[in-house]
Amino acid sequence: MHPSRAEAAASQPCFNGCFPSPLLASERSHKPKISNVTSSHDDFAAATSSSLHPHTQFTNPESLPSLHDSYINFTKAFPQFSATSQVDQIRAQEYYHLNHSNACFDYTGYGLFSYTQQQRPCPTTSIASSSSSSSSLSYFASDASFFDISYKSVNLQSQVLYGGHESELEARIRKRIMSFMNVSEAEYTLVFIANEVSAFKIVADSFQFQSNRRLLTVYDHSSEALDVMIESCKKQGVRVLSSEFSWPNLGIQRRKLKKMVMNKREKRKGGLFVFPLHSRVTGAQYSYGWMSTAQENGWCILLDVCSLKPKEMDTLGMLLFKPDFMVCSFYKVFGKNPSGVGCLFVKRSSVSALKDPSNATSIGIISLVPAFKPEAEQVVIDTETAHPQEGPSSTSEIEELSTPSDSSMDRNRLGTKNDGSEIHCRGLDHADSVGLLLISNRTKYLVNWLVNALMSLKHPHHENRLSLIRVYGPKISSFRGPAVAFNIFDWKGEKIDPALVQKLADRNNISINRSFLRNIRFSDKNEEERACEVEGLGLSKKSRSHESGIYVVTAALGLLTNFEDIYRLWAFLSRFLDADFVEKEKWRYIALNQKTVEV
Repeated sequence: MHPSRAEAAASQPCFNGCFPSPLLASERSHKPKISNVTSSHDDFAAATSSSLHPHTQFTNPESLPSLHDSYINFTKAFPQFSATSQVDQIRAQEYYHLNHSNACFDYTGYGLFSYTQQQRPCPTTSIASSSSSSSSLSYFASDASFFDISYKSVNLQSQVLYGGHESELEARIRKRIMSFMNVSEAEYTLVFIANEVSAFKIVADSFQFQSNRRLLTVYDHSSEALDVMIESCKKQGVRVLSSEFSWPNLGIQRRKLKKMVMNKREKRKGGLFVFPLHSRVTGAQYSYGWMSTAQENGWCILLDVCSLKPKEMDTLGMLLFKPDFMVCSFYKVFGKNPSGVGCLFVKRSSVSALKDPSNATSIGIISLVPAFKPEAEQVVIDTETAHPQEGPSSTSEIEELSTPSDSSMDRNRLGTKNDGSEIHCRGLDHADSVGLLLISNRTKYLVNWLVNALMSLKHPHHENRLSLIRVYGPKISSFRGPAVAFNIFDWKGEKIDPALVQKLADRNNISINRSFLRNIRFSDKNEEERACEVEGLGLSKKSRSHESGIYVVTAALGLLTNFEDIYRLWAFLSRFLDADFVEKEKWRYIALNQKTVEV
């Protein structure tokens, strides 16, 4: 069975560098510039629609244009995309493991380090003589942990007020993160937390609700961190309120949220207002103005910045509205090591909103300590057949490594001193070098092309050309965030289980996520009944109230996402146009693994 043209193209080597363009130096100003193509929303929508020219609908996986042709049409529609080639060069040089591994759409947040920093040559590195049938290179195993964590027994208020002993490594990483996030050390204290879930729980446990016993959240999706916070608040007798979102565009129901924020019936104002600037699931963006309105009405603000694009903290809005708390998370290496650390920023002037230190300690506050380095395991790599994920991919890089190795070389590649006290966060350095404007433009072009491409897939032999994919939340928009929520429907109009879609995607080396849309408000009972029938409204297993909602597939784009990644996702999803695709995948798996498995 021969692969389709789309499948074959998607399996080709990385397209980085296949369409060279002049390298654009990082901009000196973060002030946004409006391009000719995106001078208005209508112009941007028209450009996005033309990016699949000359086809607008595809009813067969075989009918998809090739990766090469798709990229040509994409760059014609968005000629400014070539200005972001600096990102492609960074990816090729520092994250070359991505070129032949998974297309990663399951990461949100910020990467601290690059993959190259994990690849260290052994001190005895050498190249065999040219007469050898093959040359080899010795490498340390790529499992450098950069740092370890140590749990602290301390109350959040005490940690903010008095701090404590920190290693040189922890001090350097703290300063680097605060600089990257554009947060003033004079105004905020950074507390390292085990993870995002722990950060939300610590704020809930430590916040003094007192007479203002209300928690108000603005989330269109289920979140483990938010669920833990809500559970903690309910145990304290706090009233939990949630913003609702209109079906089907999932926009905030503004009047209801404004009423809850202002709460004119209550004599005592405020409480804790938990707010993200955009949905990490649907990509819907929310106005900074909600923070202003909440502050004017006595609320303390917890700003969730876990899903912000790198450098978005540099925007004017972040400088004007200074929340009481901010939560974000940093993973170690994109596409390789999702472990990392959570960060809780506490405004120094808001420390009075925290409970007295006499209360129980806050479980989850940590210290960063130098990693324990066991004796390195040596791995021999055949440089003639080496996979790019396993070692250097160019002759120049091999030559660089075959020079006499010393401690300075090792430090330069890993970015550490011998004692581990200094670590260069090259992942953050890369985002800084590219800058807010290019990052925002790049993700804007890519995510909108993807949305347009997904909506172009139609089932054949149907008088109304039933769509294969339904996108939830914002569609094509120059203001949407870098995340897409969608579901796949078969030729009969029945939804395919998102868990099955995720499993099949994983077998095709594409990493996507699942989520649960919630807090949905329908205009009338008929609309809700139709949604229940078509969308298959489910019950959240985590929710004690068994609230209704929709399970969806999600894909998140980041700094390192390239056009080939989104093309591969599109080409994979188009295979569901084949009514027998799922059955074929089941038997293919059985044939390869010689066992039956549920799909």
